[in-house]
Amino acid sequence: MTIQTYTLAPNQFITADSGIKYAYREMGQKTGIPVILLTHLSANLDNWEPRLIEELAKKHWLIMFDNSGVGLSTGRVPQTIQAMARDTLTFIHTFGFQQVDILSLSMGGMIAQELVLREPQLVRKLILTGTGPRGGYGIDQVTRVTNLDLVRAVITLRDVKTYLFFTRTAVGKRAAADFLRQIKRRQSNRDRSISLSAYTAQLKAIKRWGKEGPADLSKISQPTLIANGDHDRMVPTKNSYDLATRIPNSKLILFKDAGHGSIFQYYLQFSQAVNQFLQN
Repeated sequence: MTIQTYTLAPNQFITADSGIKYAYREMGQKTGIPVILLTHLSANLDNWEPRLIEELAKKHWLIMFDNSGVGLSTGRVPQTIQAMARDTLTFIHTFGFQQVDILSLSMGGMIAQELVLREPQLVRKLILTGTGPRGGYGIDQVTRVTNLDLVRAVITLRDVKTYLFFTRTAVGKRAAADFLRQIKRRQSNRDRSISLSAYTAQLKAIKRWGKEGPADLSKISQPTLIANGDHDRMVPTKNSYDLATRIPNSKLILFKDAGHGSIFQYYLQFSQAVNQFLQN
């Protein structure tokens, strides 16, 4: 029977030839081309907005997973974004998939770019949200922005995503509170929180990637949907415009009064855009 609620989706595991055991969850009917979801800095399986996953699963086969060294997956966090892309490819190939669609957020979008350049034949369609290109504007400052908001979060006794993912307008504050309630809906069999060492390794990889030379994104021939909020502080919105300019077959969507977590704030509108994009 198909699981209708993300909070009830079981934790599953698959072991690669390397010996790494990957934790993942599935939603939707297991038919057609699977959509592999790549998540953000410090995130585990519980950080996806359940309502977004549930909407997308009505039409698509979704697979969410923890990269090596994150959550319930074994192994160590790779030291570079490129190595994280190879790690993601290992996960996909372990399933034996010949073709997939990719939906990515933030750090996941960085991984997705490296992945599609490395194995372009594997990816049918690409979705990049809240992210930017290698060497993009302000990406090497993610650590500084994150650490400043961590201090704010500690002082105000709030979850750091309140500040990192949403605007500080009345609309943004309501969206933050709503999102934080949603990701706490799951009461049992939750994923394991990321360790401090794994989180630090991810931050270093992002900073390194942000200082590297740009990739030739004109080589990405896949239809690409780019989405972000119009006030993303974490990966500045300027990067979304940059991606849309440099990826030939791309479309850009910006959500008003939204930040880094725009696809969670506007989960219904975003899921509708994704459904339309993937079906054409």
